[in-house]
Amino acid sequence: MSAVVDSSDGPTETIKVLITLHPGFDLLDAVGPLEVLTSAQHNIKDPATKAFECSFVGASSAMTSAQGATLKADMDYEDAHEDLEEFDVLIVPGGGTAEVLKDQSEPLGLIKKFAEIQEKNPSKERTLLSVCTGSLLLAQQGLLQGLAATTHPDYYTRLEIICSESATRDLSERTDVMEERYVVNNARFDLGENPDENPYIVRKRPDGARRKSIARKGSNAWKESKRRESIIRRASMPLGGMRVITTGGVTSGLDASLYLVASMVSHESAEEVARILQYTWVKGVTVDAIDV
Repeated sequence: MSAVVDSSDGPTETIKVLITLHPGFDLLDAVGPLEVLTSAQHNIKDPATKAFECSFVGASSAMTSAQGATLKADMDYEDAHEDLEEFDVLIVPGGGTAEVLKDQSEPLGLIKKFAEIQEKNPSKERTLLSVCTGSLLLAQQGLLQGLAATTHPDYYTRLEIICSESATRDLSERTDVMEERYVVNNARFDLGENPDENPYIVRKRPDGARRKSIARKGSNAWKESKRRESIIRRASMPLGGMRVITTGGVTSGLDASLYLVASMVSHESAEEVARILQYTWVKGVTVDAIDV
């Protein structure tokens, strides 16, 4: 299987993304991924081949960020619950998460339902991406159990506490909290004969130590995701094989979004977006899997 996908070989369908908004969300957590994804094209030479279509969901038609800027929501949470199966990617910004956890408010219910949909129907490849402290919401819903995750450096301890409480509550596995730009779980497709050539893969060894390998390649996960053997493999993975990505601080959302472009469109497209934005893409890690 080829490790790098030409934009000309990639899919032409639009990948549907839903970005959640809650009171006090961090603005860059939401609009950073929006900027990256809406800049991505299946064919980098053809502006008509936009790869992603992004929508916002909020409790009201206008949602105000921690910075005082207001974004217009395309739908409310009731409508989002009804239409959630249509979306390929759910992005959860951080900021204001303490109040969400205290009130047990949205997007907690939407996050949980997105995972349940994937478990019931693994034939569709779905991705759950949290930015910054958005990972705390994933942890509260028990979606990081048995996985690895990261968050803003100031919240590592808080994430560990919530993950530990969730594991005890659900009698499940603990979460490995890592200090990385972003951490990817539930990846699906091999990158070639020798995964040891990839520096962004972290694998667990029997002695519990971790190692990094030495080179990087792209991914054709999205292109191959509808093959029967891919669906069977996905169904056997945690959360029905839903790709779960958590990031560090706010700018890490740009890095993880570029990763998402690389894995679902092409590495070439991701590099072109980074060039357009004049942004240096800092790579994260993929844990116990080989989809970068």
